[in-house]
Amino acid sequence: MSLSVLYQSADLVAINKPHGLLVHRSPIASDASEFAVQLLRDQLGQRVYPVHRLDRKTGGVLLFALSEAMNAIMQTLFAEGRVHKTYLAIVRGYTADYQEIDYPLRREDRNAGAGELQDAFTVLKTRQRTEVDLPFGKHATSRYSLVELTPTTGRMHQLRKHMAHILHPIIGDRPHGCNKQNKLFKERFAMDTMLLHAQTLRFRHPLSQEDISISAPLQAEFTRMLSLLFGQ
Repeated sequence: MSLSVLYQSADLVAINKPHGLLVHRSPIASDASEFAVQLLRDQLGQRVYPVHRLDRKTGGVLLFALSEAMNAIMQTLFAEGRVHKTYLAIVRGYTADYQEIDYPLRREDRNAGAGELQDAFTVLKTRQRTEVDLPFGKHATSRYSLVELTPTTGRMHQLRKHMAHILHPIIGDRPHGCNKQNKLFKERFAMDTMLLHAQTLRFRHPLSQEDISISAPLQAEFTRMLSLLFGQ
């Protein structure tokens, strides 16, 4: 697999991570044989360091450092909220035009502090709504929204949990989404991807002070579902 490089400088590189590709090896995903870190390392012929994470089923902008020193710097930028991220998602139901989701989440990692509540904040903007001829349960039709999500914190599974919390789960999300909707999409559209895409990443380069903006084109399954549901 050849990864699509979106941005490259002397010390950073960004790819458009495919849906379903793990960033690196994980003991909880023993079925995987390909990982973004190894693929990009082999493609560039040098070591790479992922400075943030994307869930396996999320596609879009994934940034790597090309040295340990830059990795440490970029990790700090992410931790301090100085990297601005926007995502696109297709979710169940009609969402509000604008909504701020301020809902603390429990830490899921196995480090000290696991289980404690952490602040988590997401801004939602609705891009488009649709009602399609797709019977579901007692309803003759189904409603969906295309939303832009901007997290100002970086908690694990934050967007997935926040959308589930406001009862507009992301299509294809397991375990936080709606399994009945996921089954419907698999049976009706042969769609088994989580419809969450990391669209843009913006930050000031810590060395050059240049304003960097990296955008990732939507991938095939997301584009197909936009066409089927929204006529785009």
